[in-house]
Amino acid sequence: MASVEECRAALAKLVTQFDEIDEADRAKHVVERTVSCRVSDLDVTFYGRLHYEGLDPFVETPPGDGRPTDVKLTIVSDDLVALVNGELDLARALLGGRVKVDASFGDLLRLRRLL
Repeated sequence: MASVEECRAALAKLVTQFDEIDEADRAKHVVERTVSCRVSDLDVTFYGRLHYEGLDPFVETPPGDGRPTDVKLTIVSDDLVALVNGELDLARALLGGRVKVDASFGDLLRLRRLL
């Protein structure tokens, strides 16, 4: 089991990876969305915001506006680290039930194109 700090580091790496996506690709596939990532085995949830300029750093404090998160991911810590490091394919993880996503179908397709 990965630690909370390892999960924070993986999510920081994900933010960096999003920064490296070509601006034209981001403009095609990104719409502004709030994102939560629940790491079920550590009972911790990280919150971030996806937008045209990239992905904001994840924090453990939910957004203050009281609205529900647009895209909700649930994953175990080891799978989060493996997914960000490219050792776990998102499509296989989704089909195998290792990652659960609560989002609209359109949001799911957009995420797949970006990851």
